[in-house]
Amino acid sequence: MNERQNYNTKARKYILDFLQTQSGTVSAADIAGGLEKSGAAVNRATVYRCLNKMTAEKSLLKFTDSKTHRSVYRLADSDSCDDHLHIKCTVCGKLIHLDCGFMHDIKAHLSERHGFTLDCDGSILYGICSDCKEK
Repeated sequence: MNERQNYNTKARKYILDFLQTQSGTVSAADIAGGLEKSGAAVNRATVYRCLNKMTAEKSLLKFTDSKTHRSVYRLADSDSCDDHLHIKCTVCGKLIHLDCGFMHDIKAHLSERHGFTLDCDGSILYGICSDCKEK
């Protein structure tokens, strides 16, 4: 049992190290492939299990890729993502936190006018970022 705990701890460290080198979101297959390329001995089942645990602990954010419909992951920031939406570029994949005052206005509007409480956890609006629009 102790060996398994050490193995999971190593796998988790490998996954965290890999994710820290990524600028956008990555799939579990991308993570497993990246770990394999780097020589880290982590099987795919362990990668999936660690990703599920880390997502439940909120150390990772899990999204659904709009093109592939696969789950993709990225490290959670120290800021909470529960209180704002995200915008994601469908061209380059850049994910941006929409944590400006606008979020308070839209939450208030939805609550007051529609009796609706917005749950922002994992919510993404898709479009094209200004950098990709200029290209």
